[in-house]
Amino acid sequence: MRLLVAAVGRLKQGPERELASSYRKRAEVIGRSFGLREIEVIEIRESRAHDADRRRVEESIAIANVIPERATIVILDERGDDLDSAALAAAIREWREDNRPAICFIIGGPDGLASSLRERANRKLAFGKATWPHQLARIMLLEQLYRAVTILAGHPYHRT
Repeated sequence: MRLLVAAVGRLKQGPERELASSYRKRAEVIGRSFGLREIEVIEIRESRAHDADRRRVEESIAIANVIPERATIVILDERGDDLDSAALAAAIREWREDNRPAICFIIGGPDGLASSLRERANRKLAFGKATWPHQLARIMLLEQLYRAVTILAGHPYHRT
């Protein structure tokens, strides 16, 4: 199974990019023990359209083009489910047992996602009620994916 993170915007060189890369690599190493092939981060270029609706549509089309067939689609949304780490791990386990080839986590741009893409989502995930910058949301998602795979692998990183 593959995990994909499709995110609008780029992380520039620096501590944020290094931290995101560290969590991604650590999750891949531990995830191999239960069939995780890779965690791929796909950066989607921000639309330069002048209209917010057009930007949402263009970015959502670009995201839709990288979603693998039969993938579980999870969008980050402030109105989504606020799952704890164990619940996220359980959801990943369920999708893996459902023989999904991939799980695609989506982080939209500043204007959000087009309704057509939002409607395709199997799950909406929130990191609390606060609004987070997209760069931090990506780091927090990668950390939570790392934590989820440690739970699934029985590694002691996550202590309850």
